[in-house]
Amino acid sequence: MAVMSYAAAAAAGLSAAMRGDERIVTLGEDLGRGGIFGQYRGLLEEFGAQRVIDTPISEATIVGAAVGMALTGLKPVVEMRVVDFALCAMDEIVNQAAKNRFMFGGQGRVPAVIRMPIGIWSASAAQHSQSLESWFAHIPGLVVLAPATPQDNCAMLRAAIDCGDPVAYLEHKELWGLEGEVDVQASVKLGSAQVARVGADLTIVTWSKALHWSLAAAQLLAARGIDVEVIDLRSLWPWDRETVFASAGKTGRVLVVHEAVQVAGFGAEIVATLAEHTGARLARFGGLRIPVGYAPGLEAQARLSPEAIAARAEALIV
Repeated sequence: MAVMSYAAAAAAGLSAAMRGDERIVTLGEDLGRGGIFGQYRGLLEEFGAQRVIDTPISEATIVGAAVGMALTGLKPVVEMRVVDFALCAMDEIVNQAAKNRFMFGGQGRVPAVIRMPIGIWSASAAQHSQSLESWFAHIPGLVVLAPATPQDNCAMLRAAIDCGDPVAYLEHKELWGLEGEVDVQASVKLGSAQVARVGADLTIVTWSKALHWSLAAAQLLAARGIDVEVIDLRSLWPWDRETVFASAGKTGRVLVVHEAVQVAGFGAEIVATLAEHTGARLARFGGLRIPVGYAPGLEAQARLSPEAIAARAEALIV
């Protein structure tokens, strides 16, 4: 075990995977200098420019090239810098990568991992601060992952590369410096949630950076005598219904928390599924349906907080 940042853990997991499989290549902007967050640091020096490929600023070209690489036997890891930029490559992601295996009867597969960091990025305004995970969860053929810790960003990236299907890999723009213990050799099963905190009175289901706000909210609620269980979903598609159902059956109350805009967010899918299969009392809490402002005061209006999450959870107890 070593203490690593979220960014360094991703680089460690990716480099370990590349050492074990020469078919793995990376491509995107600024990879040669280690990526804008350091998530590729050291890879060019170890693997060379044939496998760590700097590309022009053209997201459609980057993903289109990756689809072609995957269909010819390579395993590309694609860097979009932030999810907002991936909107320029949605045809390649949605109509090419996601549908190829189905449309050609399994003759072709697209084992591409498309890294698209989500979330509010401080002082980066409306076009660089979106959480669009529900878009990708809606698309048949895509696996959708959202690691919240350094350990998961290492293990889940390796699992994503190995899964054989296109993966929307959604890191968070403001978690890159988060540090934690990492076992580079540890594995994780895609589609499995993790119970980050055990509790008896209420369940919070969450993912990505909202996990950390939710754990802080659970601490606030503990001081008020409310025992909260926190589930880090980790994988949005497939999502771990069994773990969530079991917790809902135990606590009888579930709050789904996500940074993305609450309207039509993935939390609605979880709440609807729980409503169909459990008798738990349910609620969701997400971002306001507003663009994220550049000015600090406006940006703050779009952010969640542990205090706001705690207040919404406490309302379920009453």
